[in-house]
Amino acid sequence: MQRGYALVTGASSGIGVEIARQLATRGYPLILVARRKERLDELRAALQLAHGVDIAVFQQDLSADGAAQALYDAVQARQLPVAILVNNAGVGMAGAFLEMDMARVTRMFALNMTSLTHLTQLFGRDMVKLGGGHILQVASAAAFLPTPYVAAYAATKSYVLAFTEALRFELKDTGVSITTLYPGITTTEFNEHADAKTPGAMALSILSSAQVADIAVRALFARRRAVIPGFINKINAFFSSILPRGLIIFAAGTMMKRANKP
Repeated sequence: MQRGYALVTGASSGIGVEIARQLATRGYPLILVARRKERLDELRAALQLAHGVDIAVFQQDLSADGAAQALYDAVQARQLPVAILVNNAGVGMAGAFLEMDMARVTRMFALNMTSLTHLTQLFGRDMVKLGGGHILQVASAAAFLPTPYVAAYAATKSYVLAFTEALRFELKDTGVSITTLYPGITTTEFNEHADAKTPGAMALSILSSAQVADIAVRALFARRRAVIPGFINKINAFFSSILPRGLIIFAAGTMMKRANKP
């Protein structure tokens, strides 16, 4: 009997690509979702050649109205049972909030929060009916504190933290696990699209997408509540929880302002 599929959103680059590789290596058939179909097709060809797993590709902009329902309906129409859901798709925006284009901010909210929430509900219901499954929510180290100059983005990731922590309790007797990943700065296209520059003090914390994906997938199958890749990121998260909030925000804001000044 074939395993259930692993659905990975944002699978055309970065952490999403590497998580897809990790799951294919473990023999899971895949459902790859992203806006850039040509990249998905290239990844499908490479993974099928290397691992021989079945791979379905769905081109979908998850920031669009009704996108999560449309994706779910398309997967159901293909009769592809989903055993693993990886909500990886996300986008960031850096800069002074008052100067941001609100249409872009709204699309970020839709992608980072609305679609993630709806996909979790739709596929989570099916997993509960089947008595098991795994969900991985990709948040960010920015979830742990308000961060000036990525204020709205950090808030979306704080939402993912709070939502997933609460839902984990609701799912505890269902056989469905839910894990939150809190990556720090990672070598992906993310910062380029977000127009964000890395503060010099954070340079030593940077991990590769492959490193983060390996940590994430192992945590997923271990049914861990949460995982923070990298020692420095763990230390930062710890101090964010014990130091005065005003001090932490001041330090983060000062570093971000210096790094992203014109």
